[in-house]
Amino acid sequence: MDETGKALQKVARGMGIVLVGTVISMFLTFLSRALIARYFDRYQYGSFTLTMTIMSIAMTVALLGLQSGLPREISLYLRERKEDVPALVSTGLTMAIIASVIMAMVTAYLSPYISPLLNDRYLSETLRLAAPALPFMVLTMLLVAISRGYGRVRENLYFRNLLPPLLFFLILITGILLGFGFTFVFIAYVISQFLSSGIATIGMIRLGLLPRRLHFSPRLAKELFLFSFPLMLTGILDYVMGWTDSLMLGYYFNPDIVGLYNGAAPIARLLPLFLNSMGFLYMPIATAFFTKGDIEGMDKLYRTTARWVFLLTFPVFMFVFVFPESAIGLFFGPKYVEAATALRILSAGFMFHVIMGLNGMSLIAIGEPRANLIGNIFAATANIVLNVLLIPLYGIEGAAVATAVSYIMANIYRTWQLYRKTGVHPFGRNYLKVLMAGLTMIIIMVTTRVNSGVMTAVAATLVAYVLYLPVILLAKTVEKEDVELLEAIEAKFGVNLRPVKKLLLRFVS
Repeated sequence: MDETGKALQKVARGMGIVLVGTVISMFLTFLSRALIARYFDRYQYGSFTLTMTIMSIAMTVALLGLQSGLPREISLYLRERKEDVPALVSTGLTMAIIASVIMAMVTAYLSPYISPLLNDRYLSETLRLAAPALPFMVLTMLLVAISRGYGRVRENLYFRNLLPPLLFFLILITGILLGFGFTFVFIAYVISQFLSSGIATIGMIRLGLLPRRLHFSPRLAKELFLFSFPLMLTGILDYVMGWTDSLMLGYYFNPDIVGLYNGAAPIARLLPLFLNSMGFLYMPIATAFFTKGDIEGMDKLYRTTARWVFLLTFPVFMFVFVFPESAIGLFFGPKYVEAATALRILSAGFMFHVIMGLNGMSLIAIGEPRANLIGNIFAATANIVLNVLLIPLYGIEGAAVATAVSYIMANIYRTWQLYRKTGVHPFGRNYLKVLMAGLTMIIIMVTTRVNSGVMTAVAATLVAYVLYLPVILLAKTVEKEDVELLEAIEAKFGVNLRPVKKLLLRFVS
């Protein structure tokens, strides 16, 4: 097996763990959101969404881009300057912890000014209650980033995907059963983040991934900051693209409309699930290919992961795009079904993001984080302008269009920059066949669908996907790397996939 095959196997093995963790995390987060949406009124759910949005932006600033920059630097140092890794880790942690404490104080101080700006009578209190969670959120993110630099994925499963949402859900449901009010939601959030970061710190020390004493190096701090600062700005702009819609709906309308819109937005954001899971180990492996000058290997890795991520995501997209009312009703109940059109628009934008593959992580892997930044600047600017123009006229549908367009713009720019600098792109002949067959299936389903219940919608989606798979097989879209991915899954989980591999080998192009 060649180097690319081995890399694909490693990505597939890592994806299995990350995928399980991400699914659990999203499921628990969905349960918490659904609980809040159903137990409290739509205004309060909108207020919760606005609070979490502001907290996420503050966390992104406090992280200083280190959640992406630190894994890459650790990966490089382990090969070239292994003795400096403890100092590198200590320096990164110190920088982020100081920044997070400052951001927590700033957020609490600004809360009375933010509340009237977003027409939210709760926000002044909820932000002050939630702000103490920031240092713990940042610490957990950095601990997972450190383990990622070592090529490990289990810490992401335990300390990020599982513990925080599970603890939040358990504390939240306990408080609701005891009759506590809306403000307890944010107390529960702080407690869950505090416990998670404490457990994660102890676990990382026992694994030997954290130095027992923090050592701050000004030289390493400068190096980390210069590489990670564009990533921080990129992260902020990612949140601008992802959350400006909610903030501006709050500005132009009120938290009730924000709550309605967020009956659609979280469902659409499920679509990059497999993309993000595949990407967790992709970046350090792609970095290794690039540093060795193996662009061909990186290209195969990129194309194969893009094709598999699309195939895994496509049935979910079909269900959400063709039957948006059923998807919203399933998760959030009938009072959010008005957001069906917004969900369809958002899902198209996020699916385009999935189709383009791991372009952003590839740019980081080749040492070009500024290309991500520039793309996000264009997209975030377009997002703000479109929100200003469209929200007053079209409400939540206008917000959805603004977000979808911004994601499309960002991905087009990133893919173009990656191709310009390396010649790498996702659109091989076989991938184009897969995409065209998928587009045809969506058109057929949209034009022939009838209003139906959830079970009928799920059944129709499954039947369509079962028909879609033989079509792409007969079009000979299978490549040898696909079989190698199956071998990795087979080895990891101890399942016998020989009949599937034998079938695929008959359709290798």
